[in-house]
Amino acid sequence: MADDRRCETRATRGVPVTHTHTHTRTDADAVADAAVDADADADTRAALDRAAVDVTTVGLPAWLDPVAQAARSVRPQQLSRFLPPESGAGRQSAVLILFGEGARGPELLLMERAGTLRSHPGQPSFPGGSLDPDDGDQATTGPLRAALREAEEETGLDPRGVQLFGVLPRLYIPVSSFVVTPVLGWWRAPSPVGVVDPAETARVFTVPVADLTDPANRATAVHPSGHSGPAFLVESALVWGFTAGVIDRIVHYAGWERPWDRARQVPLDWRA
Repeated sequence: MADDRRCETRATRGVPVTHTHTHTRTDADAVADAAVDADADADTRAALDRAAVDVTTVGLPAWLDPVAQAARSVRPQQLSRFLPPESGAGRQSAVLILFGEGARGPELLLMERAGTLRSHPGQPSFPGGSLDPDDGDQATTGPLRAALREAEEETGLDPRGVQLFGVLPRLYIPVSSFVVTPVLGWWRAPSPVGVVDPAETARVFTVPVADLTDPANRATAVHPSGHSGPAFLVESALVWGFTAGVIDRIVHYAGWERPWDRARQVPLDWRA
C-alpha cells in the first residue's frame, strides 16, 4: 500500500523543519525514516542552540534597575584603562555576571579556579570563556550565547532560568590578550550549581551584595609587578584582578558604594 505522508511544518523558535516522504513502505524505509528523524532532532537541537538570545529588563526586581541603567550609559573608559586593541586583535570571550536573590538578599555568582591551573590558580572569577564558532557573531549575540554556555559548562546552572538584561562595553586583559564582553544576568529561576570539572574549578559560590559593599571587606590588592587594584575579601576568598575591577565599577555606578579605606593593602605573590 502506498504511504503518502507529509509532516507538518514545525516552527522551532523561528526555524521551520519540514519533511515530505512519498513511497511504498519497507523495513528499510522504516530504518531510513528513523535516521531522518534523528537528523531532524539533531538539526532542531542545533537550531535551538543558535536561536535568538533576548536582552530585556522586563520583570527585573527594582534593586537591579540601577545596574541596568548603568549598563546603558557607562563608557568603556569608565570601567577600565585596558581597552581592546583598535586593530581588532585579541581572543574574543565573554563572562556572565549573574545576580540572584539568596537567604541574605541580592547576591552574585562566582567560581574559584582550580589551584593546579598554570594561569591564575585559585583566583575567583565570573563564569565565562572564549567564544566558539557555534556561538555566532562576535559583534552581536555571540558573547551572549558564550556567556550562558560557559556558565552552564563550568557551574552546571540551567541557562533557561537566566534573564539577560544588559551588556557592558568590551574590556581587555593584557596578560592573556582576552577581549571580554561582560554580560549581565538576572537569576530569575535559580537552579543547582556546583563544580563540573575539578581540573578547572575548585568551587562555585555566591556572595551577598551586602558583603561586597561592606567597607570591612574591601582593600587594594598589590601585585609584585607594581600593579594595584580593588579587592574584596568575601566567602573565604580574595577577589581581585579583572573580576574585582568589574565588581568595583558596578558597585560604584549602581550607587551602592560605601566609603572604604583605599590605603588598606593586600599583597599578592608572583603566582597570582
